Amino acid sequence: MREIYQTTSDTLPEKAQQLLDEGHRLALVAAHIDETGPRVVYLFTSGPPDTRVELHIRLDPDRPEVPTLAHLSFAAGRFEREMRDLFGIVPLEHPLPRRLVRHFHWPRGWYPMLPDAGPPPAFGEQEGPYPFLEVEGDGVYEIPVGPVHAGLIEPGHFRFSVVGETILKLKARLWFVHKGVEQLFQGRTIAAGLPLAERISGDTAVGHSLAYCLAVEEATGMQVPAEAQRARAMLLELERIHNHVADLGMLCNDVGHSILNAQAQRVREQLLRLNRQITGHRLLRGGVTPGGAALHALPDPAVLEAIGKDVREITDLALGHSTVQDRLTGTAILSTAAAQEIGCLGYVARASGIADDTRIAHPFTPYDHPAFEVPVQNGGDVLARFLVRAEEIDASLALVAHFADGLPAPKALLAPTPAPGAGPRTGVGLVEGWRGTIATRVELAADDTLTRVKPVDPSFFNWPALPVALADTIVPDFPLTNKSFNLSYAGNDL
Repeated sequence: MREIYQTTSDTLPEKAQQLLDEGHRLALVAAHIDETGPRVVYLFTSGPPDTRVELHIRLDPDRPEVPTLAHLSFAAGRFEREMRDLFGIVPLEHPLPRRLVRHFHWPRGWYPMLPDAGPPPAFGEQEGPYPFLEVEGDGVYEIPVGPVHAGLIEPGHFRFSVVGETILKLKARLWFVHKGVEQLFQGRTIAAGLPLAERISGDTAVGHSLAYCLAVEEATGMQVPAEAQRARAMLLELERIHNHVADLGMLCNDVGHSILNAQAQRVREQLLRLNRQITGHRLLRGGVTPGGAALHALPDPAVLEAIGKDVREITDLALGHSTVQDRLTGTAILSTAAAQEIGCLGYVARASGIADDTRIAHPFTPYDHPAFEVPVQNGGDVLARFLVRAEEIDASLALVAHFADGLPAPKALLAPTPAPGAGPRTGVGLVEGWRGTIATRVELAADDTLTRVKPVDPSFFNWPALPVALADTIVPDFPLTNKSFNLSYAGNDL
């Protein structure tokens, strides 16, 4: 159930504070440009039970300003900076008002999400160097890394301030691959929006397409069959498994155990081939559709059992190796307090003792398997993030078998098509993707075309935690720590 409240600049901070005090978290902030002027939507969520509250505020078209909520929520401050860069909406008294998305060669006064923005003007000269915080003192020096990296990795710049090998301060600079995804959604049909949702972050095709479809279905009043919801849940867990298996292998590789990585990638290849059998695509594209799901086949229980045995053996070999244990244990600790303050999600949060999981808080289908528990570790280090992944693989394998039981395949399981213009015209989808909670909010025109789609990948929340975890570690542990977070550049740099 979603509650919607109209608010004003005077009452917004008070209402937001009340929701945060009641245990809600700020999941999304979306700016809109309506015929009457700018509007901002703040989505707060909590659960169980599944609770969603939206605060809407209309702004003066001549002075689009909002009171900042940065002092109430760290995530709010970042959403506000993103909104200013793309829409020109000013968060009043923001404690860190500098640019977030727009790099310093973007022209002043050009806001690409405004309807009258026009084509991008020519990039100008840099206004100056990015204002990295400089750490000074005897023996302090800086190591710049990226944005171009040695390998198939998207661009991001990391600036280390170090003494010897010890990291005093790390600053991450992202948004080198800003693609204008939110604007690309506008004007598309619901069906044409699905391929774009699948590609927001390539390794999260199911998570993002499912969040998009759930939002569209709420906006149109579409009732999805229970079998289709079970099929979607099965695909979501298959996506979680193949990504976690790859991460376990690459974490082993980063501590010099390349043989275990080779074995993990062998298992991942089996999973990708299984994905292709089930949906026709190795990354499970096409499995989730607006109103339902489409299956070519179902996973063989014997294959799932063999994969589980393989993964457990790889995990046991890794944890039984003294070098692996030594490198993972106590490395890059993210405390529970820091994870809570930043607003971390997914396995990053669960490795720091926070048990939040959208499958429990906001289930789209019953997760009633008796063996399903949310894995939680309290160490907050690389080892904890390794263990959470390993435990989630076991849980997900059990859920795949549970949800696949009794499903028909090959078959498309679809809801009846709603009448044009039906439903409330706005909707929200919340999904526990493999990295954490994905939130997507949509608004539809009378002809069912998309007027606004705002997706939020969990990486947007988790990126700020990486520099915090790396404080007082050593530079050689950066690749290992970075992989233990494994955050999406594409999902962040929309």
